[in-house]
Amino acid sequence: MHSFAKFIKSIFFGNYFVGILAVALTIEACLQLGLPFPSLTYFLLLFISPTVYYTYAYSGQTTLNASGNLRAKWYANNKTFVKYSQWVLFAISMLLATYLFIKNLDSILALPKDYWLSIFAILFAGGFYYSLLPKLFFNLNLRNTGWLKAFIIGFVWACCANVLLLIILKIELGINDNDWPLWIWLFVKNWMFCTVNAIIFDIKDYPTDANKDLRTFAVRYGLRTTIFYILLPLLVIGLLSFYIFAYYRDFNFLQLFFNTLPFVATIVVAFSMRKRQQILYYLMVVDGLILFKAICGILGIVLYAF
Repeated sequence: MHSFAKFIKSIFFGNYFVGILAVALTIEACLQLGLPFPSLTYFLLLFISPTVYYTYAYSGQTTLNASGNLRAKWYANNKTFVKYSQWVLFAISMLLATYLFIKNLDSILALPKDYWLSIFAILFAGGFYYSLLPKLFFNLNLRNTGWLKAFIIGFVWACCANVLLLIILKIELGINDNDWPLWIWLFVKNWMFCTVNAIIFDIKDYPTDANKDLRTFAVRYGLRTTIFYILLPLLVIGLLSFYIFAYYRDFNFLQLFFNTLPFVATIVVAFSMRKRQQILYYLMVVDGLILFKAICGILGIVLYAF
């Protein structure tokens, strides 16, 4: 049992679960858009990259924290493993990216301008989040900047699930999805859902953020206002965006039902945040909502096919 608990902590604290989420969301998007799957190489890169990206924020935790932060303690106790696993995963991701680049060089160089703009927008948002951009131009770290952080996180995740998918399919298979209005509705749905998820996750840091004067939604407006006047409206926008997408895709009742469940579950989890929970609860349940969303979207398509 102790070994199993250590394994679970490694999956969630080590951010391997984040890689699973990225893959699951991409599979869901492929099925809902009626597109083929990209290569296995891309899926491996998609799994590894977010794992390395998110672990970067905590890799500096090298001393034990007596404040009860279980994740910080895990990183301190496993600093050697984290250090070498980061280097190994980063090296593998570079090899995979280099392989994809060389194999598809002609297609990459022939990408239209709007695809390149999308790539730079994703890189900009990702770098902006960790303050990796030149401080001469953008002296701002979104991890320490209140309400905007959640929208950037949601944007990056929606890009990961939708924009990168269209880019890689254009590169690998020459597929050009011209149905942009339909795609945008799915993008907005994912953006709002993942933004709400990020806001809910911020609630766990409410006391700490308040002491540090970080103006997150929960700190700025309080928990009740955040739930009723921020989370619920954003979920409604996301759900309406999906219904518009579903209308044009001729989804049946079963598909609508399955894709509505994650939004309902998110509301339930949001109200449960009024009670303080352990960090694993947030990682397993709150982040688990994204996996639940992907599974429901996949089931809606797969079950309808049968």
